[in-house]
Amino acid sequence: MLDATGASLEDFVALVRAETPGRRKLAQPIPLIGLTQAGAGGFFDDGGFPVGGGWDQIRSPKADDENAYALEVTGESMRPLYRDGAILVVSPNAGVRKGDRVVLRTTDGEVMAKVLVRRTAKTIELASVNPAHPNLVFPVDRIDWIARIVWESQ
Repeated sequence: MLDATGASLEDFVALVRAETPGRRKLAQPIPLIGLTQAGAGGFFDDGGFPVGGGWDQIRSPKADDENAYALEVTGESMRPLYRDGAILVVSPNAGVRKGDRVVLRTTDGEVMAKVLVRRTAKTIELASVNPAHPNLVFPVDRIDWIARIVWESQ
């Protein structure tokens, strides 16, 4: 690629590291908490954006959203897709579409990672990442917020 473009390795590295308007720099720290901890009060505002203290930080290669945060999976309930210790980077500003992997919080404070099957004006249907669990259907008024998972690390 360097030969084809005539660029030096230094030019290429500088280009990769350059900050583009509206994008984070590569590996900028983002907040991190445990997925089960995320259900507790004080970590998110009404729109699902991270707030408050108690967050650790990680460096993520995929965080184009200034409000992105990371959740650490604990336990085996999301196998085979996500195992214990997996890190999910979540973008509250990203659009959510059918088939996207998402994290959502219910009005009861339950936080879960699912696959969006269908969204209507009245309901949201979600598929479990673990095939042993059935699909869930929630009335939209039982959802505090929903955000797309944009990256994950095992």
